[in-house]
Amino acid sequence: MTLTIMRRPAGADCASILAELPDWFGIPASNMAYVAAADCGPTWVAELEGETVGVMVLTDNGFAAVDIHLMAVRPEQHRRGVGKALVAEARAFARQLGKAFLTVKTQGPSAGYEAYERTRAFYEGVGFRGLEEITEIWGPENPCLIMVMAI
Repeated sequence: MTLTIMRRPAGADCASILAELPDWFGIPASNMAYVAAADCGPTWVAELEGETVGVMVLTDNGFAAVDIHLMAVRPEQHRRGVGKALVAEARAFARQLGKAFLTVKTQGPSAGYEAYERTRAFYEGVGFRGLEEITEIWGPENPCLIMVMAI
C-alpha cells in the first residue's frame, strides 16, 4: 500500500478524523475551527488506497517559522509513518518559504495527560524540541508546550 500526500482542502475529512480522536480533540468549538481551517488554510492530506488517513494544516505567521496548526491521523494508522510523512511535507513547505523553523503547539507535560505524552514523544522522535511551556494561550488548566525544529 502506497501512502500519498497531497495539498487540498479537507474540511469533511478533517471532521471525520477528529471524531475518531476524542482524547486529543474533545472540544466541539475547537474542532469546528480546525475543520474550517482545513477547508481554507494550507492543508495537506495523507491518503492510503484512496482513503484519507491524516490531515495537517499549516500557518505562516510571517516570521521565521511555519506552524503546524493541526495534525491528526486516524488511530489505526498511528505509528505507521503517516505523521512522519506529514511533518516531512511541513518541513519542505517551510523550506520553500525560506523559513528557519517549524513549530507546533501541544499540551505541556505539567498537565500529566497520557495521550499528550505520546504526542510529545512523536514530535520529539521526528526532531522537535520543547521550547517553552506557557499558560497564556489555552489557560492554566491546559498548559501549552511550544516545540520547535530547525529547518
